Amino acid sequence: MDWQDLRIFLAVARAGTLSGAAARLGMSQPTMGRRIRALEDSTGQKLLHRGPEGFQLTDEGASVLLHAERMEEEALAIERQLAGHGADLQGLLRVSCSDWFGLHVLSPVITEFVGRHPGVRIDLITDVRFLDLDRREADLVFRIRPSESPGVVQRHLMHMSYALYGPAGVQGPATGNGADIKLITLNTAFEDLPDVHWLRSTFPSGIFTLGSNNRDVQARLCGLGAGFAVLPTLLGDHFPGIERHDLEPPPPGRDVWFVYHQDLRGLARLRAFLDLVIEKLGGRTTHAGAAPEPFVTPALQVKDR
Repeated sequence: MDWQDLRIFLAVARAGTLSGAAARLGMSQPTMGRRIRALEDSTGQKLLHRGPEGFQLTDEGASVLLHAERMEEEALAIERQLAGHGADLQGLLRVSCSDWFGLHVLSPVITEFVGRHPGVRIDLITDVRFLDLDRREADLVFRIRPSESPGVVQRHLMHMSYALYGPAGVQGPATGNGADIKLITLNTAFEDLPDVHWLRSTFPSGIFTLGSNNRDVQARLCGLGAGFAVLPTLLGDHFPGIERHDLEPPPPGRDVWFVYHQDLRGLARLRAFLDLVIEKLGGRTTHAGAAPEPFVTPALQVKDR
């Protein structure tokens, strides 16, 4: 039984389609189909049934899945252990964050880092999901809340302030009723976030005209005159066509955390990148050139964000 065939089996079982699994593993669909058939031939069992809604596990496939997942965990642990001892500033580093943070905050730091260390390639993955560090979907993530996954190293990096922005040259609103004030906010899936609550309480009669989960889209709509928006000041203060309006109380700020798997503690390129990130972005608890003083999430915490 070939481990690579089991790896393909796991991807197809999780995705439900060859196309989804192929995109995840970077392989062609015909190759994956051949490898699934080879695995079934080697086991003498039909493991996947193809139906109108994609691939479904047979009873035999479901029993194999449990063992294959445990094999995967061990294989990934070996990969992380070996990667965590990489002492050279060479190779790939996968970094994940939100889209606006990657564009406006991390991009200058990444540019400086790869200029200093041309042997390191950084893949910046902008995604609202907290990518799976166990499976190395990312090596390092930046998020506005800490992870609850076991076995990760994490640290508070910085605090971000938020403010109200409007189209350039347009008088800002006063706090109060907010009648006839057009507001741009996050889409309905994010209505529980603090800045949305602040808008509702500050302008209870305001008109919510537009919503987007993309902060750059919100800023662009604001600049085009569609309304007022709460934005991170790291974005809004430098975005063309909009102006900041300081109100009391201001919108609540957010904290930024960085998180990585504890097995990668010794990865030289990760440590070097974090040193530069802390130097450029670190808050009051950090100082230039400081090595991170992280804590490890206890193994008792088993649920991810």
